[in-house]
Amino acid sequence: MGRRRAQAVRWAGGKGGPCLGAHFADTSCAMTTRRTTPPRYTPLVQTLPASVPFVGPETQERARGAAFTARLGANESVFGPSPKAVAAMAQAAQDTWMYGDPEVFDLRAALAAHHGVAAANVVVGEGIDGLLGYLVRLLIAPGDGVVTSDGAYPTFGYHVTGFGGILHKVPYAGDHEDPEALIARARDTRAKLIYFANPDNPMGSWHDAATVQAMIDALPDGCVLALDEAYADTAPASAIPALDMTHPRVIRFRTFSKAYGLAGLRVGYALAQPDFITAFNKIRHHFGMGRVAQAGALAALQDQDYLHATVASIAAARDRIAAIARDNGLVPLPSATNFVTIDCGRDGAFARAVLASLVAQGIFVRMPFTPPQDRCIRVSVGGRPDLDALAAALPRALAEAGTLTPM
Repeated sequence: MGRRRAQAVRWAGGKGGPCLGAHFADTSCAMTTRRTTPPRYTPLVQTLPASVPFVGPETQERARGAAFTARLGANESVFGPSPKAVAAMAQAAQDTWMYGDPEVFDLRAALAAHHGVAAANVVVGEGIDGLLGYLVRLLIAPGDGVVTSDGAYPTFGYHVTGFGGILHKVPYAGDHEDPEALIARARDTRAKLIYFANPDNPMGSWHDAATVQAMIDALPDGCVLALDEAYADTAPASAIPALDMTHPRVIRFRTFSKAYGLAGLRVGYALAQPDFITAFNKIRHHFGMGRVAQAGALAALQDQDYLHATVASIAAARDRIAAIARDNGLVPLPSATNFVTIDCGRDGAFARAVLASLVAQGIFVRMPFTPPQDRCIRVSVGGRPDLDALAAALPRALAEAGTLTPM
């Protein structure tokens, strides 16, 4: 008997080997039981809801059976990336048979030079969202306390609960995040991490650099400040504190998804003290940044003239959105971002009805999730056709919301 034949006999329970065949020859009922037994998920995963922080516009388009006329909800840049970035990505596409540089050396060096820091102060990752996930993994074990604002960027909270952290929330103060309340709550709960965005999403509000620096100076011992500066490129210079790469517990996040117009690439970066960055290198996905993404972000960074032109276009579009809001009796909130949050003047139910009507008319917008900020809708900047469509749809949305919602 050949070797393969003998092994087959042993597997089938034949002479010359253990009766493994008996193990595989259970009754059909037992087989069915084994096949329907679910994976052994961790206790933590079993407690989590089957949800995501955002429902994408593509999901909504599939549900409504039609594409949106104006995509004004995801805080992207309809003005697009620099033509130099597009050319660099096209060139890099020819080399996509190779993995991207796991050290992201060229982009990190360019970012360091751009900000006047060392390459050792820079980590690049899969958007700020990906970097926030790494940060939480670095710091938060099950039961650890984390402080954030109630209604702030939900993806951060998604990561915290995904690693078993305990969220402690403070309310906004006058449509601004409240730095003093965040610090006080962190001190009271002995939290390991604070999340604070400046400028803020979803309200578009901001604090001046002195206020942010005072928050940094007041950090409790052992507590890290995650300073989300995704909208730094569209904010006034007076809102952004000088970079200090010596503080061991402050990490500042930036992105190519907003003013640089590269949201589809998922390139973000963080700036921090070198030891902090070294910790990221212990756990980050070293091949997470593809070759095309690295090339596109590097070329975009090197075309600051295009960035400045885009920022001017964003400011003009913010002014147009504000005018549309005022023309309809609504109040646009001041914004240092690439969106405008519009106070609809009533409660969350009314704002949700306005949003639903806009979506039904093909205008993709979003809104804050938490009262009292949910009295608003949030409109990303767009080009003239996008904003013309918004101007045409908003009066009908307000009229329909008024008939569906009691005063």
